[in-house]
Amino acid sequence: MATRIAVLGLGEAGGHIARDLAAAGADVRGHDPLVAAPAGVQVRDDDAHAVRDADLVLSVTSAHDAVPALDNALPALRAGTIWADLNTAAPAVKTALVERLAGRPVTVVDVALMAPVPGNGLRTPMLVSGETADRYAEILRGFGADVTVQPGPVGTAISRKLLRSVFYKGLAAAVVEALTAAEAAGCAEWLRDNIGAELTGFDERTVDRLVDGTHRHARRRVDEMAAASAQLRDLGVRPRVATAAHDLLVALRDQDETA
Repeated sequence: MATRIAVLGLGEAGGHIARDLAAAGADVRGHDPLVAAPAGVQVRDDDAHAVRDADLVLSVTSAHDAVPALDNALPALRAGTIWADLNTAAPAVKTALVERLAGRPVTVVDVALMAPVPGNGLRTPMLVSGETADRYAEILRGFGADVTVQPGPVGTAISRKLLRSVFYKGLAAAVVEALTAAEAAGCAEWLRDNIGAELTGFDERTVDRLVDGTHRHARRRVDEMAAASAQLRDLGVRPRVATAAHDLLVALRDQDETA
C-alpha cells in the first residue's frame, strides 16, 4: 500500500510541497481553512480528518500554530504515524510536540527547510532530525525530495537553521539598512557595487578574518559604528543594525578590558 501523506497548511510552503508530492504520484490529503488545495490533493474538513488515515503528516502551518495543529489532530492520529513539523519554530516548540506525544505510538521529526520553497517546491533542501528521521527521508526521497538526515533529537535540525539565519538574515538586514541610507546620501549605486565586490571575494578564510578582526579592533570600531549610526540618523534612517553592531563591539571591548 502506498504511503499516505497529510499536509496541514497549504499556503506558500505547504501548497507547493503538497502539489509536487501529488504530481509525483503520492497519495496526498490536506487541510487549510484559508487556502484551496492544489490539484491532486484530497480536501479534508479539518486537521483531524486530514490525518486520520495518514502514515506521514507534514505540518506546514506556522510557528504559532505548530502546537495547536498537533492538538487538533491528536485524537485521530494512528499508531505508527510520523508527525513531521516543517515550521520555522524555536527548538523548544519542536520539543513540546514530542512531550505532547509522550506515551503514544506516534513519532515526531523536526524538519528545517533550508531554502525558500517557492521555485523549489519539494526539492527545497530539508534537514531532518529525530527518532524516525531516516524513515522520513526514505519516504520523501522516493518522491524526489532533497533530504539530509541530521543526527540528533528533535530540535537539532531547526537549531542549525536558526543559527544560520542569524548570519543570513542579519546580513540581509545590514545590506537593506546600508542601501537605504546610501539612497538618502545619493550614492546607492556605488555602495551596491562595493557590497557585491566584497561578497564575491568571500572564501573559507573570510569567517576567521571577520571574527578575529572584530575582537582585535573592537575599541576602534566602537567609535566608527557610533559615527555610522549618527550619520544614518542625520539621513533620516533609523540605525537598527548599525546600533546593534555598535553594542556588540562595546561588549567585546569591555570583555577584553576586564579579561
